Amino acid sequence: MTAKPSIDEIALVARIAQQDQTALATLYDRYASVLYGVAFKILGTVEETEEVVLDVFQQVWWTAARYDPKKARVDTWLFMQIRSRALDKLRSKQRISRLQQVFLDAVNMEVQALGSNPAEDVIVLERRTLVMAAIEQLPPEQQQVIELAYFKGLTHTEIAVQTGVALGTIKTRIRLGLSKLRGVLSDLNSS
Repeated sequence: MTAKPSIDEIALVARIAQQDQTALATLYDRYASVLYGVAFKILGTVEETEEVVLDVFQQVWWTAARYDPKKARVDTWLFMQIRSRALDKLRSKQRISRLQQVFLDAVNMEVQALGSNPAEDVIVLERRTLVMAAIEQLPPEQQQVIELAYFKGLTHTEIAVQTGVALGTIKTRIRLGLSKLRGVLSDLNSS
């Protein structure tokens, strides 16, 4: 026997559909900590868990009008979203890890192919090593988008489609990642 959705929560979602920020804050206060716990159990990191929880509430903000209380209670609807987002994030992390290995393998193959000018080869190898060290210091999400943009040649839109992340988020991650890379590379070059 399934429990009926709380009238109060259905009303909250209806108010959110009307862009009522207070209703969203109320729903957030009611469910954020339990959703955080579910996501953390899947992801295991604070940063990614916080991002997923915020993504879910942003999705609630934009999709509240499509909520159907006949299909699921509000809490069930939220739990399905958090689980889905957390699993997507986990799969993305696994793809990033595989992508990093492919990238490292490609760099190693290129290094083995060097040979005509030993002095130039050393400089190229040092630069590659610096860039790889700098990339490894970025958060996984920034590593992924930078590698897709600069090593795979994908456009921002293609990256958004491939990763399932909003275009604005992709652009922000690339901008932040490049900024961090510049800082890390300048620190590595000066030491």
